[in-house]
Amino acid sequence: MSVAELAASLAASPSTLFDKLWQQHLVQPLDDGASLIHIDRVFLHERTGGVALQSLSDAGHQVRNPALAFATLDHIVDTVPGRLARGDQTLMPGGEAFIRTTRTLTRQHGIHLFDLADPNQGIVHVVSPEQGIVLPGATVVCPDSHTCTQGALGALAWGVGSSEAEHALATQTLRLVKPRAMRVWFDGQLPPGVGAKDMILALIGRDSASGARGAVVEFAGQAVRDLGLEARMTLCNMAVEFSAFSGLIAPDQATFDYLQGRPYAPQGALWPQAVAAWRALRSDDDAVFDAETRLDVSTLAPMLTWGTSPQHAVPVNARVPAPESAGDAVSAQAMANALAYMGLQPGQPLAGLAIDAAFIGSCTNSRLSDLRDAAALLRGRRVAPGVKAICVPGSAQVKRAAEAEGLHQVFIDSGFEWREPGCSMCFFAGGEHFGPQQRVVSTTNRNFESRQGPGTRSHLASPVTVAASAIAGCLADPRPLLQGR
Repeated sequence: MSVAELAASLAASPSTLFDKLWQQHLVQPLDDGASLIHIDRVFLHERTGGVALQSLSDAGHQVRNPALAFATLDHIVDTVPGRLARGDQTLMPGGEAFIRTTRTLTRQHGIHLFDLADPNQGIVHVVSPEQGIVLPGATVVCPDSHTCTQGALGALAWGVGSSEAEHALATQTLRLVKPRAMRVWFDGQLPPGVGAKDMILALIGRDSASGARGAVVEFAGQAVRDLGLEARMTLCNMAVEFSAFSGLIAPDQATFDYLQGRPYAPQGALWPQAVAAWRALRSDDDAVFDAETRLDVSTLAPMLTWGTSPQHAVPVNARVPAPESAGDAVSAQAMANALAYMGLQPGQPLAGLAIDAAFIGSCTNSRLSDLRDAAALLRGRRVAPGVKAICVPGSAQVKRAAEAEGLHQVFIDSGFEWREPGCSMCFFAGGEHFGPQQRVVSTTNRNFESRQGPGTRSHLASPVTVAASAIAGCLADPRPLLQGR
């Protein structure tokens, strides 16, 4: 289909961006109400991707199009400096087997692997955008729940199970029941010291972790348009914590500028053709969504979680809510359980609560802009005594760029550990972790019980809030420390 024909088909009736992506990838409606959808890219990581490839091989199937499949080592790799000299050792018991299987089978099937020595290795949802593997209008799947991160570039990207990844590899299709469409408007202009992480935590805190259950959520509004591409990825990353099927942001000139020249993006004469097609990827003015909601960010404050769900989010200077404030008995009991696990009391201020550790990293907040924001606050200051502080860049490319700017020295001088790229202590899988009842302020996306270690108490926050808390030795508002910077 030519660009003109594509534009004409999309203009035929008022459609949401999601409707357009669905229609472009619809292979065939099925008799049971589901549809067969074409998959443009499959990305794997060693913790689940090796399982999919092993099942594929055991069944005697081949990867249908190896050029459209990619893999990286990120989830269970050692991020302590000097890891290449240690060979295949990982900090997760049995992790070496996952790595060896992924290496063997990606080589067997002709899939490009971003191995540990690869200059572009890193977290899957960081590598895919920075390499131009995810593109506006594409469908992207990965056996990882935070694949929705990549919707920030106008792609339909979602997490799948290993068996679905196997099917996508073998057929370049997946069976799917069409989700409903939802739009979230972020209105106004963000105040200083407040960013995308605070936006998504405020939304989930207001509308609950089930607020978008099963929907493809399009994020829109002035505050979204004002965000850089990496901040948009943070926003879409946590769509899954909102119970969304995926998150989307319509591509615009900022998207095109970000992608131009990246290794897997269209090159030469194909570039203007691609951009011309991508400009049609927006919701029509009169498109109808199944649900819409709005949030004004003009008075938004830095956010912190107090409990064991991303919906347990409040402004940094707020007090811990009481279970009685919940709307029903089930929610009240969940809040009481969270308070007990976190060792908190209703009415207790969050700011000033002593911490044991601070973590900057994960597919949510480990990109160059995140590190720049944190370093701007840290420069010339020291982490409080007794606080273990760790920074893990999201990719080797991010690490090199940060080091070229001298950001690594800012982190090291302030008392942070400067690590190799990987998921690291975003989650506990039997390897490195924080300790029981240690209180950690973290840029990750989940604060579930034992997420960062058995019995560890995690508070989610933005990079600048984590940096400010590390300096203060307690949960802290970053805004006073950002004044003049």
